[in-house]
Amino acid sequence: MIVTVHAKRRTTILAAFALVASLASCGFQLRGTASYAFDSIYVGAPPALPFTVELRRALASGGSARVLDSPQNAQVVLDVSNLSDDKSVLSLSPGGRAREFVLTKRVAFSLRGAGGEVWLPLDEIVVLRAYTFDDTERLAREIQEQRLLVEMQTDAVAQMVRRLQAARKP
Repeated sequence: MIVTVHAKRRTTILAAFALVASLASCGFQLRGTASYAFDSIYVGAPPALPFTVELRRALASGGSARVLDSPQNAQVVLDVSNLSDDKSVLSLSPGGRAREFVLTKRVAFSLRGAGGEVWLPLDEIVVLRAYTFDDTERLAREIQEQRLLVEMQTDAVAQMVRRLQAARKP
């Protein structure tokens, strides 16, 4: 009985060690703080929009740059020129009713320096999500659509932060 307990403990320890070793060897690394090539940034988008609030929070909390409230003292200005959500029919049922929808979030942006030099030319992030629709589950599908929109917004913000990390001074 004692041998079995020790054998199980030894097997558990070896399995844990193998897991840690495999994670270390594959290059797994926790996401740290974002490092940018600029010290301060101004986000040129309507401040009341949920997207702008989430973007400013992501830039302020996860990176090395300060997010400023005015473009005068900022080293770079992030211009968000287009921010749109769209919903379109993906497929129809045999009766002609919408069966599947696709949600699209588009964010067009550019990054320029205080002197007007272009750090990132006009670029666009497009996030798509498809979902099925059933009239008998109307309320549940509307809630699902709202959750997908929030998820898409978070994904777009994360993509924008990664692109800002890649931006370099011209």
